[in-house]
Amino acid sequence: MEKEPITISGLEKLKDELIFLKEKKRPEIVAAISEARSHGDLKENAEYHAAKEQQSHNEGRIQEIEDLIARANVIDVTKINNEGKVIFGCTVFLENLDTTEKINYKIVGKDEADLKNKLIYFKSPIGKGLIGKNKKDLVEIITPAGTKNFEIIDVKYI
Repeated sequence: MEKEPITISGLEKLKDELIFLKEKKRPEIVAAISEARSHGDLKENAEYHAAKEQQSHNEGRIQEIEDLIARANVIDVTKINNEGKVIFGCTVFLENLDTTEKINYKIVGKDEADLKNKLIYFKSPIGKGLIGKNKKDLVEIITPAGTKNFEIIDVKYI
């Protein structure tokens, strides 16, 4: 079983979601199935089939989260000695040399990645292009949208 790196906050979010799915969502779905059953003929019962589908989806997500937690390799970057090197879990402050736009990303595991919230997967093109580089480095990264040139302004372990 391959360990999957995850940040402390990523693991907490998974645990919170698991509690929600098991303690709140699961009983709601069971109640919906029970209610739909009471309406009689299950072949023509759309509510029953929708609730069963929802149950299947919910149980699948519970198994997925339990598997992720079992394989989690929690990395706490605040405890890592560093010298401005880009590593998993750090936040990288960049300047796009093509547009002069300043942007920052936190480098995270697959299940935490969320580009809208500036959380990038460490195996994504930008994640792979940044890992191992240092503060003040100039980096050229080939992305699906084309080549991007960055300067690493700062690296924080927060």
